Amino acid sequence: MDLQRIKRVGVAAAVNGADVLRKHFGKLRAVRKKEAIDLVTEADLRSEAAIIETITRAFPEHAILAEESGIRDGNDKRWIVDPLDGTTNFLHGLPHWAVSIALEHKGEIVAGVIFDAAKDEMFFAEKGTGAWMNESRIRVSGRNRMIEAIFATGVPFGTKKTLPATLHDLGRLMPQCAGVRRWGSAALDLAYVAAGRYDGFWERELHAWDIAAGLLIVKEAGGLIGPIREGHDPLEHGDVLVANEPIYDAFAKVIRGE
Repeated sequence: MDLQRIKRVGVAAAVNGADVLRKHFGKLRAVRKKEAIDLVTEADLRSEAAIIETITRAFPEHAILAEESGIRDGNDKRWIVDPLDGTTNFLHGLPHWAVSIALEHKGEIVAGVIFDAAKDEMFFAEKGTGAWMNESRIRVSGRNRMIEAIFATGVPFGTKKTLPATLHDLGRLMPQCAGVRRWGSAALDLAYVAAGRYDGFWERELHAWDIAAGLLIVKEAGGLIGPIREGHDPLEHGDVLVANEPIYDAFAKVIRGE
């Protein structure tokens, strides 16, 4: 498998999808809420279409799992696409959102790209070759004390049923760490762990397209990955916790309530 070519296509697809989103970003706050939501949905769909077109032009035989359009059958290589992670931020004009694209081969993520277009930061990794942000190699942080560590999560909203569990997590974690951040993009939370900006991340009820690329980038940056519930697979079940190696065990015990 030519991972270099796969990376080039993934990066090109992320850029093409982000170009669509850039045309809409920052222009939605002047319209009524329903109209703004409709415009975000349209931007999301057009971004996904641009991404899929780029991928299928290079690899017409590959399968695709995309947030908006679902599953397209193909061979044992499957692209997992989130055309806009951080939709609420995008809607409100907050410059913290990303395009996330991963390639899965026989059940294993082998390449991943997360593009933060607002900040022009391209995070990517290929299996066995390390993790990168633009031209720089990235690594998870070296902090080894929980009290010095900063963590990220997503706080459930709307009809999500995991708010009580998350509040319990925060009640156990906050006294033991330097802070918790909630910035509204799981893909970028994972990228920031890989870059050493956060020391760990956890969240429940995520989708494969939210985390597929980020999990590989964290792994290639030296981080550890596991489920919140023992026996779960993060991609399949959507609950995940990641951290650097020195604090992973302590962090996992707090989140799992052990």
